[in-house]
Amino acid sequence: MTTRAAPRTKFGDVFGVGEFRTLWLAQVLSVTGDQLARVALTVLIYDRTGSALLAAVAFSASVVPTFIGGLVLSGLADRLPRRRVMIGAELTSAVLVTVMAVPGVPLAVLIMLLFAVTMISALFLAARSAIYPEILDRDQYVLGTAITMTTLLFAQVAGFAIGGVVVGFLGVHASMLADALSFGASALLIRMRVQARPVPEAIPRGASQPLDTTPRGDRRRHAWYSVGGGVMAGLRLVFGDPALRIPMLFGWLCAFYNIPEGVATPLAAAVGGGAVTVGLVLAAQAFGSAVGAVAFSRLVTAVQQVKWTGPLAIAACASLVVFAVRPSLPLALLILAVSGIFGCYQLSANALFVQAAPPAQRSQAFGIAQGGISLCQGAAILMAGAAAQHVAPATVIAVAGAIGALFALALTRTAAARQIAAHRRH
Repeated sequence: MTTRAAPRTKFGDVFGVGEFRTLWLAQVLSVTGDQLARVALTVLIYDRTGSALLAAVAFSASVVPTFIGGLVLSGLADRLPRRRVMIGAELTSAVLVTVMAVPGVPLAVLIMLLFAVTMISALFLAARSAIYPEILDRDQYVLGTAITMTTLLFAQVAGFAIGGVVVGFLGVHASMLADALSFGASALLIRMRVQARPVPEAIPRGASQPLDTTPRGDRRRHAWYSVGGGVMAGLRLVFGDPALRIPMLFGWLCAFYNIPEGVATPLAAAVGGGAVTVGLVLAAQAFGSAVGAVAFSRLVTAVQQVKWTGPLAIAACASLVVFAVRPSLPLALLILAVSGIFGCYQLSANALFVQAAPPAQRSQAFGIAQGGISLCQGAAILMAGAAAQHVAPATVIAVAGAIGALFALALTRTAAARQIAAHRRH
């Protein structure tokens, strides 16, 4: 007797879920507005001071706080209804950005406000990520995550691409007000179209929870909900459970194969290019990532996705070793695109992480994992930039790829050993 293969999930299946469609549109509004605000604030600070360093500090203040917000604030989305957290985060951000739009606000205050907005965005992301498994089944979740990842990439590119034009046309302060309106529109969409759900119940450690089950009932209060206790409990959760730790570390490997972003300018100069070449270097890997995410989620079965997680992670890093031959620009762009395509394994790692995360701590687990990505990427790019002062940027990329491939190989062997041990126990 032959069994018919389950039909593959289609884009229409995912966008047919009204709540996902709403959250997707809210993401487009917020991310595009955020990129616009980054451009506006950078222009404002540079115009006031003429300092490229201060402009860079302002831009960094819109990235670094993701780690702090993911670590400290994400647990709130496990203690309060997640829809309420998302709405509150968006409205608070709208107010803070509106204050930033007021003429004459001191530069130090502007940077602190941007820091706060970015921290709050990490809370929003944790709450939204925790809701996804409640509105999408396993196959829909993987494709929905691919759509979200691809949308983020294109929204960031579009936001930067049109940001300069919009800021030039509307002015800095009006552009910031437009960002505030995008937060308000996002909050309104979520309030109108996303279902209110109770706070998830705490589930004993070791208990299983299906990916698409929505927990019911009131959440029991625990001592770890203080800020310090909550952070430590979250860290113990994600690092203490191999089912969470291994896919999380697979996710953090992106710090190695994203190194080209940190040395894009010297790499472009090394191949005889300028600003346009820098843009091509940055776009090549992002384009590959978008293509890989869609293809992986649409063409590869769930079982195969899990099996290919390790090999693809190794390939995403190892492909960069080819930079050791100092490739020409066309070959360099091809290598970056291929590395981005192999990075599609992040979808599987994300799904494995979701399956293992207790629903009652899912937001905090996501926040810590995402914050770790930001920290690792920031540290890796800083070290790569420092190294590129002394050696060729192509060499920096090749070495980073080799180190990343070794870490990926070690993780793959650890995951395989764990699976073998689990089969023996059963």
